[in-house]
Amino acid sequence: MTDILIAILIALAIIQIILMLIWIKKSSDNQNSEKISSIENKLENLSGDILRLERINRDDSIQDREELSRQLKENRQELTMVLRNFQDILQNSLLELNKMQSDKFDSLSTRQQDLLEKVREAIEKRLESIQNNNEKKLEEMRMTVDEKLQASVEKRFNESFKLISERLDMVQQGLGEMQTLATGVGDLKRVLTNVKTRGTLGEIQLGTILEQVLSPTQYEKNAQCNPDSMERVEYAIVMPGRNEDDKPVLLPIDSKFPMEDYQRLVEAYDTNTNLEQVLKSFENSVKKNAKDIHTKYLNPPTTTDFGIMFVPTEGLYAEVLRRPGLFEYLQREHKITVVGPSNLVAFLSSLQMGFRTLAIEKRSSEVWELLSAVKTEFSNFGTVLDKTKKKLQEATNVIDQASTRSRAIERRLRDVQVLPSSSVIEIETVMEEDIEDDQT
Repeated sequence: MTDILIAILIALAIIQIILMLIWIKKSSDNQNSEKISSIENKLENLSGDILRLERINRDDSIQDREELSRQLKENRQELTMVLRNFQDILQNSLLELNKMQSDKFDSLSTRQQDLLEKVREAIEKRLESIQNNNEKKLEEMRMTVDEKLQASVEKRFNESFKLISERLDMVQQGLGEMQTLATGVGDLKRVLTNVKTRGTLGEIQLGTILEQVLSPTQYEKNAQCNPDSMERVEYAIVMPGRNEDDKPVLLPIDSKFPMEDYQRLVEAYDTNTNLEQVLKSFENSVKKNAKDIHTKYLNPPTTTDFGIMFVPTEGLYAEVLRRPGLFEYLQREHKITVVGPSNLVAFLSSLQMGFRTLAIEKRSSEVWELLSAVKTEFSNFGTVLDKTKKKLQEATNVIDQASTRSRAIERRLRDVQVLPSSSVIEIETVMEEDIEDDQT
């Protein structure tokens, strides 16, 4: 506090000095000396005051420090005593509280142990009861499940064994069929690798188609087309003449199966090697077969002026059609039409329709004669119907007359007394005896 007052006094003195200097500067020079001396006096007085104040302040500060030190020492001693007393009180309280808490914990622990013991005993009894009930239920369930499981297992085992037996039989049968199929495939392979057998296969297929579409009288097998030659075509369709006196005309059909050329062509398509050469070889083979049919079997007027070359596979037929101009060349140069299994059926069906049309034309006169006879018989039938109607009318009149007489007899017999049942039986007996006598 004293330091603050000293600082304030010093600040006021400095301000006063500054103000006096300013005032002196503004005053005239004559008065400066007096002013300066006055100021110097005041400054000396002020300096003495400041020294005096500093001394007083120093003494006060020493006294204040001593007083403050004494008071702090007393306060510290008093605080130490209070803290010691408070520590003793707090320690005693904590000891008492700890003892009370320990007693309560012991009591609570004892009660809790008793309660836990009771709960444990109750739980053990309940668990034992539940365990006994569960054991009984489980035993009952086990017995039920064992019974059902035994029955189900036996049933499923029997069904599975039966199914396995059936499947084994089927597998054995399938193995037999596979062996048969393998044998058949081997036979088919041997057939397809043998030129003569391949021809026989095509001939069999051609014969099957003809047998399914045409009647036996509409085609011939191994027909001789030229009486002067020993060559015989595999099949020939019998084309009827226009009139009854005309002889039938034969349409030769021969099967061809250029297997090697076709296989080489398929391989060339896959590998794209020597394709043009293989195509040319295949085309020449087809032309050669067509030329053979034309040379051996076409013999007008015994045969038609054209023939049929049958190829037994659709792939082979499609390959013939794929070659530009080959089909037309065979028809134009060799009078040969190439057919496959599918369009042969259509061709034969159209021929059969032609056969039927020609047969209808031949039988038309017989049909007219039959219609004339039917017309005559129909007129006679009308006369017979008139006579029958007349006879029926006469019979109706006779029946009407008999009915009228029957009603008249009934009116006459109304007044006749009815015989008793015993008399009727006697009369019937007598009548039966008379009838037997008459029969003997």
